[in-house]
Amino acid sequence: MKAIKRRIKSVGSTMQITKAMELVSSSKLRKAKDKAEAGRPYFEKLYEMMTEIAESKKDFQSPFTEKREIKNRLFIVIAGDRGLAGGYNSNLLRSALADCKDDVNKPKVIAIGKKAIEFFEKRDFEIVGRYPLLAETAKTADCGDIATMAIEMFRREEVDQVKIFYTTFVSPLVQNPVSMEILPIERDEEGEEVPSLITYDPEPEAVFNRIVPKFTMSLIYCALSDSYASEQSARRNAMENATDNAEKMIEELSLKYNRARQEKITNEINEIVSGANALQ
Repeated sequence: MKAIKRRIKSVGSTMQITKAMELVSSSKLRKAKDKAEAGRPYFEKLYEMMTEIAESKKDFQSPFTEKREIKNRLFIVIAGDRGLAGGYNSNLLRSALADCKDDVNKPKVIAIGKKAIEFFEKRDFEIVGRYPLLAETAKTADCGDIATMAIEMFRREEVDQVKIFYTTFVSPLVQNPVSMEILPIERDEEGEEVPSLITYDPEPEAVFNRIVPKFTMSLIYCALSDSYASEQSARRNAMENATDNAEKMIEELSLKYNRARQEKITNEINEIVSGANALQ
């Protein structure tokens, strides 16, 4: 009975922690969703402008649309800084690892989040950028530094492709790991030329090249915001399930305790009755 009582107390303490974490994640989730939704219109407008510029000329050329033989790649991987979020971190990191399983050379990695840093360090990847504790307080300047690093590595031909791996927030119950190719930027080379109503000075290519860093920065910012919202949602769900399981465990242990207590009382009554009968 003492052992069961200690177990009930231990599970109760754990349940208090998981309930508190669930409430904290719920609060952070609301702010993270608002932040993710606020950044999307800017990103979508930039993408629309880039597409319009790239399709305005048939002979459009830019170093950022140049396709090369892929020998070396750069992965920007956004994971969490903490665990206890269900499969949030493991699903994303496995996705990134599966993407490069057939590569001759391991890709270089910009790791965002402690879990991403630890994961790729253990597997001897070349980590060219480490950004722990960034997602919650991410600013455009931080994303600008990451974008600049990726763009310069692509421009200097240190890498031939840049991909970003993050988790997109679909709903409070669904978060999906996704990957997106950032560089080179895809354009429809076989499509028809779409005349633009805008005149670009000095040239469309020059304007396009100036927009690419802004586009990359906004893409990373949106991915960070989306990933952070997904992490909080995944942690809230995990802690809610843990709290529910703890409640069920306490109910089962309480039932077990009451049975043991009843059994003890019954045995004591039997002993008293047996003793009384013996004295007669």
